[in-house]
Amino acid sequence: MFYLLLTLFGCMTGVTAVLFGFGGGFVVVPLLYRMLMASHGADDPIGQSAMHIAVATSTCVMIVNALIATAKHHRAGNLIRHYLWPLGGYIGLGAIIGAVAAMWADGEVIRYAFIVYLGITILDCLFRRGFLTQADSAIPRRLGKARVSGVGIGAVATFLGVGGSVMTVPLLRRCGLSMSQATSMANPLSLPVALAGTLTYMAMAHFTEFDLGPWFIGYVDVLAFVILAIGSIVGIRLATPWIGRIPDRVHAWVYVGLLVFVMVSMMLS
Repeated sequence: MFYLLLTLFGCMTGVTAVLFGFGGGFVVVPLLYRMLMASHGADDPIGQSAMHIAVATSTCVMIVNALIATAKHHRAGNLIRHYLWPLGGYIGLGAIIGAVAAMWADGEVIRYAFIVYLGITILDCLFRRGFLTQADSAIPRRLGKARVSGVGIGAVATFLGVGGSVMTVPLLRRCGLSMSQATSMANPLSLPVALAGTLTYMAMAHFTEFDLGPWFIGYVDVLAFVILAIGSIVGIRLATPWIGRIPDRVHAWVYVGLLVFVMVSMMLS
């Protein structure tokens, strides 16, 4: 049952990666955290490291999802180069800072930070103009100095084990891009976060006193990663035909609805 759920939720991460730009964290972190706590308990070394394991495995899955989804969107013509660089470089710098900070934080601190992060993002999307609706005549504008905010995006995203799409998508959306374009570019912008987070969690786990077992590289649960990755590839194939076909307003509302669902799930865990 455990592996079946991982496969199904892996498939879901593939769908969300292609259609909404977040390829792992919003699904994998709550799911894996709850499963590890249920199967090992709070006194077991794995249970005590459950949030760190969930975040580390999430960033690893994001590498697969972001790479494949980026290729799909590149072929669909949804990527715009000048929005990707140098914003991606700043995100990469922030990702290193966030990964190191997360290693020294308590698991519960990360979980509550995750919930607060989602709540602020949901309110921002609902009440600040420019996310849910856009004028048809809106002309996209360049990021300008806002690209420096990539350092903060990378740090927060890696600290929480998410790709940063809940910050990059609203940012690009308010630059006048459609939901399809903004969510498409969230995938390549997630790669610096995924790579920095995964490598840091693999390396830094050796400084802890826990021996998590043979199926772990650092904090990354290798078996869970493989199952999730296989499921995500299936999900990406299923979602690809829908690229660019969802009405912009519907796309925006569903995006916010998914964030609400995940936040409630984390609050109840």
